[in-house]
Amino acid sequence: MLGELEITSAGLGMFFLMAIIVTLGIIIIFKIRYKTYNLQSLLKANSGKRARCMADKTKFPEVDVFRISDSLFSYGLLVAVSMSLVAMNWTSYEKKVVVDFNDLKITEEVEIEVPRTNEPPPPPPPPPPPVIQEVPNTEVITEDQPVFENMEVTMETKIEAPVYVEKKAAPPPPPPPPPAAVEDEIFKVVEQMPRFPGCENKATEAEKSECAKAKMLEYIYSNLKYPIIAMENNIEGQVVLQFVVEADGSITDIRILRDIGGSCGEAAEYVIKGMNKMGQKWTPGKQRGRPVRVLFTLPVKFVMAK
Repeated sequence: MLGELEITSAGLGMFFLMAIIVTLGIIIIFKIRYKTYNLQSLLKANSGKRARCMADKTKFPEVDVFRISDSLFSYGLLVAVSMSLVAMNWTSYEKKVVVDFNDLKITEEVEIEVPRTNEPPPPPPPPPPPVIQEVPNTEVITEDQPVFENMEVTMETKIEAPVYVEKKAAPPPPPPPPPAAVEDEIFKVVEQMPRFPGCENKATEAEKSECAKAKMLEYIYSNLKYPIIAMENNIEGQVVLQFVVEADGSITDIRILRDIGGSCGEAAEYVIKGMNKMGQKWTPGKQRGRPVRVLFTLPVKFVMAK
């Protein structure tokens, strides 16, 4: 059926090319045909005929191009309708991206350095242990003192009232200084790792994770352009990048941990930067139910088509 007709880009181009060729052929045929007529042959062919009346439109009907105007109009209408139908049934297919989760495995060991964050100062060291000094042996000279003291009280004895000295309470210790401001910590592993957007409608966390990996690979290999210099030098391999998924889902601090040359690292970095221009941001990682900054390592594989 006409509604189920599917025409590829190559078929559409061939149709337009054929229409142009047929139109040029018709023009060339009529041009050659009318060139065969000349004035002398037309006068000789019409010399034996009776005189034409004043109502005749042309003197020489053999070269009257208006006689075929209806046919040319019908041909042009046919071509226009055909081109419209073909254009409406033009079907374009998206480039099929083969997703392989093995591409997310780092083939060689890469040293991953976690960005440093401000840490609280260490506690002060404990006080040194007390030093025990040895007391030299000395002789204690005791004076002869009376064994009993006379405690007799008479009328002449003056008794002085004891003097009480008011002791002031010691001032409270000063409060400890406020802790220094600490930047948001960057985690490497969290309870819920960040995910590529577009899979939050899945039921379980495992399904969301698998869907996010597939969509991320599809996005990367749909937008990744193999550098010409790498193709000319048959450069293949795996580029490893590292970036931070912020608490709001944006991508920052993109670094190339391993490059294979031929501008492959720059091409992969350009694709990762483009994630900030998508309609949706990443789903941020969470630790104890709170969005946090997470360090994400991503390998990108460059393989030339065979």
